[in-house]
Order: sequence, then structure tokens, then C-alpha cells
Amino acid sequence: MKIYDIYLFQGLDESLIKEINEYTKLVEFKKGEPLFCGDELMHYFYIIVSGKMKTYQLNLDNAKEQTIFILKSGDMLDTITLLDAKPHDVVHEVLEDIQMLQIPIEKVREWIATDKTFNQKFFPYLALQMRSIEELATNMSLYNTSERLIKLLLQNLTPNNKQKHNLIHGLSHSELAKLIGTVRHVIERHLHQLKNEGILEINHKHLFIKNMQKLLEKL
Repeated sequence: MKIYDIYLFQGLDESLIKEINEYTKLVEFKKGEPLFCGDELMHYFYIIVSGKMKTYQLNLDNAKEQTIFILKSGDMLDTITLLDAKPHDVVHEVLEDIQMLQIPIEKVREWIATDKTFNQKFFPYLALQMRSIEELATNMSLYNTSERLIKLLLQNLTPNNKQKHNLIHGLSHSELAKLIGTVRHVIERHLHQLKNEGILEINHKHLFIKNMQKLLEKL
């Protein structure tokens, strides 16, 4: 896949595309393989070409996890380290075999500082990430687990949400639980109830909304 197939690079000046090609390297990781064991994210910026990964926080005292992002093709990391040049205390895990573009982080900072068209792609993406974090904090504070699950389903199973559409397909119940700050058996209870009410169809690890109106009414 050529780098200009990635949304961030579409519409950029040809001279910048040539420079990006010069500095970009394609790297691959297998499912379950450790990511960024050293200080790679202090030196390189990554853009996902294919596959899926998650970024999460882990409490070592009680082993609880909170997923912050599920990242797929076109997503970038680590935007925080890119902007503040400081280590970011999160954990990354490959959920599906993944290919990523690896770019020296100083070159990306240079493009942000000098290229207007690059910024027109990068900063709207950064705003989406910020909105996602804001929504996660709001959901955890204001909604119960059943409501958080319904909001997750609506975000990920409706085609009009291009950023998150089908993002949770293939995830285990444990991974779904980590997205909304609960545990597997709670998710399974809520899913079973939605299925019995004819609202949701469950096929292995794939979920499908059968009755959108009834699901919306539950909020």
C-alpha cells in the first residue's frame, strides 16, 4: 500500500509526498506480539495501514484495565508524545495482525510546523481523539453500565459513524468490558438481555442491531 492511500496523506503537495516516502518505513506486528517495549514512541510516529490494536491503562495493584482507544487503519500514535515530546504512560496491544508506517517523529513535527495542508489533515484527527476521550470520561461519570454498553453499540454498529463503524467486531466480551469500565460477566448479562428482547443479534464475536428504535428507547 502506498502511503498516499492513507487519509492523512491525501491531497498533500507532491514534493511533501516524495519526502514522506523517503522517511517512511513499513513495519509489521503479529497478534499478541509486544509493541514498543523501549522508547520507540519518543523517536517514531506511527500510522496504521491495516489491522487493529488497542491503547489502554493498567492498574498493577488490582489488574484492572481501561481501554482508551481501539485503533484501526488510518489511526495514528502517539499524538500526545508527538506534541509534548514527553513519554506517554499507556500500554499498547495488537488485537489483529497489524501493519504500520513508521516515521521519524522529528520529521512529523517539522511538517506540522511548515506545511498547511498537512495540518488540515492532522488537527481534525487530533480533535476526534480529544472528543473521544471527553466522551469516555463523561460516560464513565454519568451513565450506568447498561447505558454505556448501548452507547458503545450505537457508536460502533451504525454506518454513519465512519470513525468507529465496525470497530468492535471480533472483540471478546472481556475486551468490550474494558471499553466501558466493567467486567466480562456484566457485559454478558446485558448482551443476553438485549438479545432476548429482539434488539441485538449475536453471531460469535459479531454484533448486529436488529431493532434500532427499541435500542434508542433504552437510553
